[in-house]
Amino acid sequence: MFRLPALLLLLASAAAPAAGLRFADAHLHYVDFFQETEGMDALFEAMDAARVDEAVLMGVPVAKKWDEDEPKRPRYYEGDDAPLYWYSATDALLAEAVRALPPARRARLHPFLSGFNPNDKNADAHVARMLDLYPDVFVGIGEVFTRHDTLTALTQGRTPRIDSEAMQRVYRLAAERGLPVLVHANLTSVREREPLYLGEVEAALAAHPRTTFIWAHAGTSAAINRRQGEMPYLLPVLRRLMDAHDNLVIDLSWSVLDHVLDDEGAPRPEWLELVQAHPRRFVLGSDVVGRFGSLGDKFEAFAPLLDALPPDVARGLARDNLRALLARGAPAGD
Repeated sequence: MFRLPALLLLLASAAAPAAGLRFADAHLHYVDFFQETEGMDALFEAMDAARVDEAVLMGVPVAKKWDEDEPKRPRYYEGDDAPLYWYSATDALLAEAVRALPPARRARLHPFLSGFNPNDKNADAHVARMLDLYPDVFVGIGEVFTRHDTLTALTQGRTPRIDSEAMQRVYRLAAERGLPVLVHANLTSVREREPLYLGEVEAALAAHPRTTFIWAHAGTSAAINRRQGEMPYLLPVLRRLMDAHDNLVIDLSWSVLDHVLDDEGAPRPEWLELVQAHPRRFVLGSDVVGRFGSLGDKFEAFAPLLDALPPDVARGLARDNLRALLARGAPAGD
């Protein structure tokens, strides 16, 4: 016969299956916008505390300038008006840190390379060069920064697009090498209340059916959320794109939660329907940047969604979908 505390614990676990899930992080940046990091020991400590068994680990493809005229170093890329610039060394910093790990730790990480300008038609040459230089390290590409509101507004040069000619070359190389591509591409601008850039996303997906696209934040961002609140067109767009393109995987990292959960913190039924319609084509990401103390909080925020899904779908979303994607180099299918 159960003692009361044990019975209550058992009932709580049954009512909240997310409490027992293990995770795989599909979106974790090893460095911040100054190419600095807490380091591997802090990363693995945070992963263990958050029940994160493995992670897609990437650098940050831009660096924030500390301008000559600024008396204080900015703390974030939006800290002042100084620009960001493309920073290819982020890939080498990540690769060297990963190669220095013992085998057990290294096996928990899936490094992606990202240090290129998406408007430069030499980008695929950089990717190929890094794959040849570190043949035992990189298993994917990203996070590629294309349309990204305030970030791309501050980045030197032309705003990148997901369907740029330079990116087309990267997608072809990704397909040849069996590498998924994690790309940030806002669905709209901060002010326009319509899917302004949907055509660019559709063009990239349609032109490269052999390339696996992981769409960061499902086309949302913090700036868009703050300005627009609910995006009534988001769910219909995702439903149509996922039905039409089986090479599309959705990264539900943090900014999407503003749309998935209602004002009471409960998952919206239409989102539950979409995830269950494509149960193996959604993944979770923390999107932490160089500092890892909030990793557990990021995954705890998904608990209402996970608890509302059937157990097998919840396990897939939490961990198994990412594992399958990386094992095959392509979505597992619905």
